[in-house]
Amino acid sequence: MAITAQMVKELRDSTGAGMMDAKKALTETAGDMDAAVDWLRTKGLAKAAKKSGRVAAEGLIGVSVAGGRGVAVEVNSETDFVAKNDEFQGIVRAITEAAMDAADLDALNTARIGGKPVSEVMTDAIAKIGENMTLRRMAAIEGNAVVSYVHNAAADGLGKIGVLVAYEGADAELARGIAMHIAAINPLALDEGDLDSAVVEKERELQIATALEENAKSAKPKPENIIRDNIIPGRMKKFLSDVTLVNQAYVKSADGKTTVGQAAKDGGITVTGFVRVAVGEGIEKKSEDFAAEVAKTRGA
Repeated sequence: MAITAQMVKELRDSTGAGMMDAKKALTETAGDMDAAVDWLRTKGLAKAAKKSGRVAAEGLIGVSVAGGRGVAVEVNSETDFVAKNDEFQGIVRAITEAAMDAADLDALNTARIGGKPVSEVMTDAIAKIGENMTLRRMAAIEGNAVVSYVHNAAADGLGKIGVLVAYEGADAELARGIAMHIAAINPLALDEGDLDSAVVEKERELQIATALEENAKSAKPKPENIIRDNIIPGRMKKFLSDVTLVNQAYVKSADGKTTVGQAAKDGGITVTGFVRVAVGEGIEKKSEDFAAEVAKTRGA
């Protein structure tokens, strides 16, 4: 029996399954709609698809390092409770290991774990664990040497924040300390040259507008050229020192003033790049009051 687009649409609408899964179900059941629904349910695909609209903003970051390459992977779940589940942690760990040989997220989704593509492993896990889960992103870095650090560790190599630092030199402990600094302070870039020019320009415009407004309220206002030529450069220098790693005050320095760049130099290493990934950053979480949640469970 020929499988039409209308049949695929009907099955998708009734089960919430993905297009390719719906088409495969109809092919496997010779176009029998009821049998196709059962096929999807048996595979856990309908159940997984119905959960796919729910916000998954919790989860874990997995990190792995081998030689001069490191990867960080974010796998999200709906609740932090599931993130503490041994089975979920095992899935994140397996996906992170698979990422070591993947060029990007698309390649990771097609990489195989136990003979199955990662995308199918995720679908199976959704059906089994009962929450929506997403493989949201992966990041990789390469260098002469790479160290990793996870903050709020749930298990070895798994946590809420994952950091990778690529560096040249021999002091791995110092590099790891800098990774801890990155987790805590969250710099925007390695140095000024690595900072997005759009970010710099936006900050400059904000500082100019702020300074001009302050000047307008001053009892002794200054000429605008003085503000632009003398005041703004100083404020921008302060901004750059706040957001670039090498110019930030190193959190582990004894005097609280030594910059990361100076600490690295003193320790005989050069940081060549870093990656910082935190669970759920940028995801809009929906919040409901407790009474509303209870009402939902009672069908109110």
